[in-house]
Amino acid sequence: MELAQLEALCERLYNSQDSVERAQAENTLKCFSMNTDYISQCQYILDHALTPYALMLASSSLLKQVTEQSLALQLRLDIRNYLLNYLATRGPELQPFVTASLIQLLCRITKFGWFDDDRFWDLVKESMSFLSQVTPGHYAIGLKILNQLVSEMNQANTGYPATHHRRVACSFRDNCLFQIFQISLTSLHQLKNDVVSQLQELALSLSLKCLSFDFVGTSVDESSDEFGTVQIPSPWKPVLEESSTLQIFFDYYAITKAPLSKEALECLVRLASVRRSLFTNDASRSKFLAHLMTGTKVILQTGQGLTDHYNYHEFCRLLGRFRVNYQLSELVSVEGYSDWIQMVAEFTLKSLQSWQWASNSVYYLLGLWSRLVSSVPYLKGDAPSLLDEFVPKITESFITSRFNYVQDGIPDDLSENPLDNAELLQDQLDCFPQLCRFQYESSSLYILNIMEPVLQIYTERARVQVSDNSDLCVIEDKLAWIVHIIAAILKVKQCTGCSAESQEVLDAEISARVLQLINVTDSGIHSQRYGEISKQRLDRAILTFFQNFRKSYVGDQAMHSSKLYARLSELLALHDHLLLLNVIVSKIVTNLKSYIECEEVIDHTLSLFFELASGYMTGKLLLKLDTVKFILSNHTREHFPFLEANRCSRSRTTFYYIIGWLIFMEDSPVKFKSSMDPLQKVFLSLESNPDSLFRTDAVKYALIGLMRDLRGIAMATNSRRTFGLLFDWLYPAHMPLLIQGISQWTDTPEVTTPLLKFVAEFVLNKAQRLTFDSSSPNGILLFREVSKLIVAYGSRVLSLPNPADIYAYKFKGIWICLTILSRALSGNYVNFGVFELYGDRALSDALDAALRMTLSISLSDILAYRKLTRAYFAFLEVLFNSHISFILNLDTSTFLHIVKSLESGLKGLDMGISSQCASAVDNLAAFYFNNIVMGEAPNLPGAVNLACHIAECPNLFTEILKDLFEIILFEDCGNQWSLSRPMLSLIVISEQIFSDLKTQILASQPMDQRQRLSQCFDKLMADVSRSLDSKNRDKFTQNLNVFRLEFRAKNN
Repeated sequence: MELAQLEALCERLYNSQDSVERAQAENTLKCFSMNTDYISQCQYILDHALTPYALMLASSSLLKQVTEQSLALQLRLDIRNYLLNYLATRGPELQPFVTASLIQLLCRITKFGWFDDDRFWDLVKESMSFLSQVTPGHYAIGLKILNQLVSEMNQANTGYPATHHRRVACSFRDNCLFQIFQISLTSLHQLKNDVVSQLQELALSLSLKCLSFDFVGTSVDESSDEFGTVQIPSPWKPVLEESSTLQIFFDYYAITKAPLSKEALECLVRLASVRRSLFTNDASRSKFLAHLMTGTKVILQTGQGLTDHYNYHEFCRLLGRFRVNYQLSELVSVEGYSDWIQMVAEFTLKSLQSWQWASNSVYYLLGLWSRLVSSVPYLKGDAPSLLDEFVPKITESFITSRFNYVQDGIPDDLSENPLDNAELLQDQLDCFPQLCRFQYESSSLYILNIMEPVLQIYTERARVQVSDNSDLCVIEDKLAWIVHIIAAILKVKQCTGCSAESQEVLDAEISARVLQLINVTDSGIHSQRYGEISKQRLDRAILTFFQNFRKSYVGDQAMHSSKLYARLSELLALHDHLLLLNVIVSKIVTNLKSYIECEEVIDHTLSLFFELASGYMTGKLLLKLDTVKFILSNHTREHFPFLEANRCSRSRTTFYYIIGWLIFMEDSPVKFKSSMDPLQKVFLSLESNPDSLFRTDAVKYALIGLMRDLRGIAMATNSRRTFGLLFDWLYPAHMPLLIQGISQWTDTPEVTTPLLKFVAEFVLNKAQRLTFDSSSPNGILLFREVSKLIVAYGSRVLSLPNPADIYAYKFKGIWICLTILSRALSGNYVNFGVFELYGDRALSDALDAALRMTLSISLSDILAYRKLTRAYFAFLEVLFNSHISFILNLDTSTFLHIVKSLESGLKGLDMGISSQCASAVDNLAAFYFNNIVMGEAPNLPGAVNLACHIAECPNLFTEILKDLFEIILFEDCGNQWSLSRPMLSLIVISEQIFSDLKTQILASQPMDQRQRLSQCFDKLMADVSRSLDSKNRDKFTQNLNVFRLEFRAKNN
C-alpha cells in the first residue's frame, strides 16, 4: 500500500461521517495493530507520513501491539528509545492528540517492562532532559510524560493481572514517585510568573496526580469520608512539613482562574487529608494545621474565586476535610481559631441562603459542623469552641432554607428535588440531626414555632373547598421537610443512644406535632388529594418518621422510655407501645386503601408494615390490634384497591408476604384456613370456568394476582409446620389449576412468569421447611406435580414462533423452569430412585423437557442474559452432581455441547458460575477416573457411554485442564479452591495429559525462565498420590496455591 493511500484511509477512519466507509477503513488498517510483522511499517509511517491521522494510526497500533502481544525485550527497548528520540526531535510540532498517543505508548511500554530491564526505570531521568531545554514545547512534553507515567502506573490495565499491576505500582511509588512530586513542585515555583498557562496546568496536574496516587492499593475514592486519609509515604515528610509546599498551592489558587484554581484546591484537599502519623511531632502537625487555617481564612476574607461553582465546591470539600483529619481540641488550640470559626460559620450561613446554587457543596460544611459538635464532650482545657454561639444559627438557617427552597418553586426535574430523591435527601439530612441535638432545647423550640403556623393553616384548609389548591402544594412540601427533619433527629437517637430524660421529653414534643398532623392528612379536602405529588411526598415523609420513631421507641430494640410516653400521654393520650402501634397501622391501612396508582407510597408503606410484622415483639403486638385482624380476614381488592392496579402488581407479593408472616406467627391451622378464605374463593371461581372460557381477561388477571399472592404466602413459610399448612391447603385440591393455567396461557408471559415464580418459591427447601415424615409420600407427589408443570410448559413453549422480544416471551420462562427443577432436584426431599424402580416417568420426562428447552437456545444467547446464564449452569451442576447418568446417556453431540458450555462458564467473569462449572467438571472427571481408569464399574451403561463420548473427542479433558491452568496462572481468580478440585480429577485420569500440557505451557514462556518453572510443576505433584480422597485433594490444593504464587513471581 502506498503511503498516500494509507493517509487517505486514515483520514476516512478518523474523520468520515459515513459509518460504512469508516468500518471499511478500519477493516483494511487493522492489520497494523494485529500483526507484529507490521511494527516496522508503523515506524516507517511515523518517519515519513505527513498527516496527523496517519501518525495517530501508527501510534495507536503500536499501543495495541504492546498491550496485547508478548513482544521481545529488545524490540520493546528499541521502540522506547525510538519514541524518546522522536518526541525530542519532532514532539513540539506534532498535533496534541498525536503527542498524547505517543506518550501513552511510551509509558505503557515502561510499565509493562518495569521488571524486565532496569533501563525502563530511566524514563524519569530522561524526562528531566526535556525539562532542561529552553523551549516551552519540550518543557511541556517533559511534564506530559511524567503526568502520563503517574497515571499509567496508578491505573490497572485490562488483561494485565492485578497482582502484576500492584507490584509495579509499589515499585514505582517507592523509587520514582517522590522524585516526580519534587519535580512538580520545582516546576510550580519556576512557572509561578510564567505567562504560558498550559505549563502551569501541566505542573499542577502532575502534583495532583502524585498526591492522588493509590499509595496502599485500596483504590480509594478520596471524595469518600470512609477512607479519610491520604497515606503519603514517610520519605515525603520533609517536603510536606516545609511550609512552601502548602503555600505554593494557595499561591496558585490566588493567581490563577478556573479550572487551574480548582486543581490547586484539589491538591490542598489531599494535603489536608495526609495521615497524622506522617508528621515528626505534634508541633509540626500543629504548624501544618495553622498554615491550612490561615490559607483558608484568607480565601474566606477575600472570597476570591468562590463565584466559580467548581472552586466553591472544592473549597467546601477542603473545609470538610478539617472534620476528617483533625480533632476539635487541635483546632481550638491554633492561634486565630475564633476568627476562623466565625468566618466558616458566616460562610456556611451564606451557603445555606444560596442553597439552590450550593446544594451539592453544603453537605461538606454540615459534615464539618457535625464532627465539631460530636467532639465537644471530649474537649479539654479553657479555650472556648464558640460552637454554642454558631451552631443554633446554622440549624435555624438550614430549616429556613428548606422552606425558602419550597417557596421558590420545585425544579421541573423531580430527580433534583430531595423530596423525590432518597439519596439526595439522605445527603442533606445526614449530618443535620447532630447539630439539632447539640442545642436541642432551642432547636426543638424553633422547629415547633416554625411548624405550628403551617400545621394550623393545613388543618383549616381541610375544611375549606377552594378552586385553586396550588398553595396547598407548598404547605404540604413544607410539612414534608419538617417531618423529614424530625424523623432524622429521631434516627440519631437510635444511632447514638442519647438517653437524657430531657431529650426524651423534647422528642415527645416534636413527635406529637407529627402525630397531630397525621390526624389531619386524611381528613376533609386532604382525603381527595392522593393523586397530588405534594401529598404523596408528605405521606412518604410520615412513613419515614414512623420507621425512625419505631426503631427508637417501639419494638424489640427500642428503649422503653417512660418519659417519652408520659409526655405523649399528656399531649395525645398515647400511653404505650400498643396505642402508638395502632396509630401507625391505621395510617398503613389508610395508605393501602387510598393510594391506587402510586407505587412509591405503596412500597414505602409495605416496607414499614413488614418492619413491624417481622419484629418478634411488634409482630405479637400487631396481632392484638383489631385493624390487623381486619386485614387478615379481608385482604381483597374491594378493601385494598391497589391489588387491582397494574402498576402496583409487584407490591401484591410483598403485601401477602407480610400477611403470611402475621398468619404464621400464630400456630393455628384454624386461623390459617380462615385467613386464606379470600384466596380460596378466587381458586373456586377460577376452577369453575370451563376450558372454553379460560382465555378471558377476567381469568387472566385473577390468575396473575392469585399467583403473586400465593408466592408471597409461600415466601413467609420458614418452617416445616408453616409449609405443611400451605402444602395441605394447596395439594391435591388446587394443583390442577396450575397445570391448566400454564397449559392455556403458555404464550402469555404475564401469566406464566408469576405462576412459575410461585412454583419456584414453593419447591425451594429453605430452612429445611420441606421435610416430610418418613412415611409421607408428599415429596414424591410434589415432584410429580413439578414434572407435569415443566412438561406442559416445555412442550408448548418450544412450538411457539420466536417473537421480537424473545427473552420476555421464551427465555425468561425457560430459566425459571430450570430454577424450579434445580431446586426440586437438590432439595433433598425426594428419593429419585423410586421413579425408575416403579417405572414412573416423572423424573425422566422433566429432565427431557428441560434439556429440550436448553438446547433450543444457542450458547451465545444463554451467556448473553445474566439470569438465564445462572439458571442454566446451576441446573448443569445439579445434573452432574446427582443425575450424571442422564447426561452420559445423551448422544455424543449433545454431550459434547453441554461439556463445551461448561468450558465457557469456567472462563467467564462470574465467580459463582465458574465454581458451579468446576464442580460439574469435577463430577464428570471423577466418574471417568473411578469407573473407567480404576475399573470399578467399567461395564456400567454410563461408563460405556462416557468412554464412547471421549473416544469421539479424545482431547476433551486436555482442553479443559489447559483452560483451568490458564485461569489459575494468568488470571486473578477468587475461587482457586473450587478450580483445584477438577484439576486434580483431570490430572489423575492420565499422567500423559498432564505431561503434555506441562510441556506446552513451558514452551510458551521465556527461555531463561523454563528451568525454574519446570521445578514449580514438579513441586505441584509433590506428595500427591493418584487418588481422589479428600486428604489427597486438600494436599493438591495447598500445592497449587504455592505453585501459582511461585509461577506468577517469574518477573522478580
